[in-house]
Amino acid sequence: MPVVLKTFGWSFAVTALGLVAAVLYGGWEAFGIVAILSILEISLSFDNAVVNAGILKKMNAFWQKIFLTIGVLIAVFGMRLVFPIVIVAISAKIGPIEAVELAVRDQDMYKQLVTDAHPSIAAFGGMFLLMIFLDFVFEDRDIKWLAWLERPLAKLGKIDMLSACIALIVLVITSMTFAVNAHQHGGTHVDKAQTVLISGVLGLITYMIVGGLSGYFENKLEEEEEHEHELEEAAKKSGKPVSAVAMAGKAAFFMFLYLEVLDASFSFDGVIGAFAITSDIVIMAIGLGVGAMYVRSLTVYLVRQGTLDDYVYLEHGAHYAIGALAVILLVTIQYEINEVITGLVGVVLIGWSFWSSVRRNKRLELEGSTADA
Repeated sequence: MPVVLKTFGWSFAVTALGLVAAVLYGGWEAFGIVAILSILEISLSFDNAVVNAGILKKMNAFWQKIFLTIGVLIAVFGMRLVFPIVIVAISAKIGPIEAVELAVRDQDMYKQLVTDAHPSIAAFGGMFLLMIFLDFVFEDRDIKWLAWLERPLAKLGKIDMLSACIALIVLVITSMTFAVNAHQHGGTHVDKAQTVLISGVLGLITYMIVGGLSGYFENKLEEEEEHEHELEEAAKKSGKPVSAVAMAGKAAFFMFLYLEVLDASFSFDGVIGAFAITSDIVIMAIGLGVGAMYVRSLTVYLVRQGTLDDYVYLEHGAHYAIGALAVILLVTIQYEINEVITGLVGVVLIGWSFWSSVRRNKRLELEGSTADA
């Protein structure tokens, strides 16, 4: 219980404050909407927490705390409040202040502009998430969940730039199919092929830049950790303390940056889905913000409890959920898909991988007992 309170304490506090603020702002109706939005965000982002945990466990306690403080501010205020306003500003070609005024004064028009901007958002986020999935399944791993599928994919992964090639092919097909009849506000459809193509390429470029930098500095981190031991020994002899944060700072910073871009891509569907429930920017920010707090707390909980080490297929399930979400985002360029379906796909895949991990652990335990006998 103390571990749960320590990890989720801020989430519980923010939940209480958020619900009180909702009641004061819009009464009990706002209270209910905030509760629904929070649950929606958590269900859609559980796979995000699992993937984040795989990266966060490589960071020290300092950067984990940064992730839970500054990272939360970026996630809550950046993606859940500023991002929808930026979408409207770009789509309507107006200033940010005008966009805020529009969000407050004319919520129907605000919702319409965000809906019309969905094709570009879905293409950007879909390509970023698709690259994460492809790079995962094409990597040869010691532990394989769906071996019948992952073994041949790992062999194909030896081909250079295969992930990028497949992603670009998917983008071209999407721009020639879903994008030519893109869904817009009011049920109308327009040709957004060029917009989707450009947005998708930008998503791919963003992944390559941020992912490439984080991968490079992740390798550097291992070298710094070796050097860290030497510095600590030298510090002990001189009687001066050595800051591990400074030594691992550069590597951890780029992994932190990668986490934030990853979180931004995951939040696309949550932000867009929220408009199906409410167009009130204040209620939306409160509801999604509360959900984002739980996703971050869950990430740290998975790291501290060593859950990914105990249930080895969880990371696989999360990445398959990412692949499914990428496909869903691209399909929603033309077709509307209920957010409940989106959330259930991720929950089912992660639940399946958890169940497979439990079965594996029992099998290994049984084999160990048999060997000892």
